[in-house]
Amino acid sequence: MFNWIKKAARSFSEGGGIFMFLRAQFSSQIASLTDFLVTILLAKLTNLYYVYATFTGSVCGGIINCIVNYKWTFKSTETNKWHVTIKYILVWIGSILLNTWGTYLLTEALGKIPWVRDTLSNYFGDYFLFSKVVVSLLVGFLWNYNMQRVFVYRSHNIKLLFKKKNQI
Repeated sequence: MFNWIKKAARSFSEGGGIFMFLRAQFSSQIASLTDFLVTILLAKLTNLYYVYATFTGSVCGGIINCIVNYKWTFKSTETNKWHVTIKYILVWIGSILLNTWGTYLLTEALGKIPWVRDTLSNYFGDYFLFSKVVVSLLVGFLWNYNMQRVFVYRSHNIKLLFKKKNQI
């Protein structure tokens, strides 16, 4: 029985395909928990404007996500840390912009529909949290995972990104 558990844990921790996807989702959940805690604490305890709180939460969650993904999810030991950092920052900027503006746009759009605004306010307190959940799930599945899997943690030569056209 113990060997089966040990083998299953090793498959989850080292396997590719669906196991890599599951590790990425677990890493994303840790980062999202950090993101949401920081966002909610800043918005509720300090009354910081929700857009700034969302941005700050995204930054904190992104740092956690990069570290966990580098060490455990994608195991990028053969990839230069500086290359990963630069590529992660490029993808992360897109993620932060998508999360911040997506949350803002959805919150403002929902706020213009009285029955939706009132219903969401009853369930979530501040309906921007509903927008943040929806947007973060979409960005996580459609942008973050795919860009990290095919671009950030792959051993691409980053110098190719900065070469002049006639040098390629």
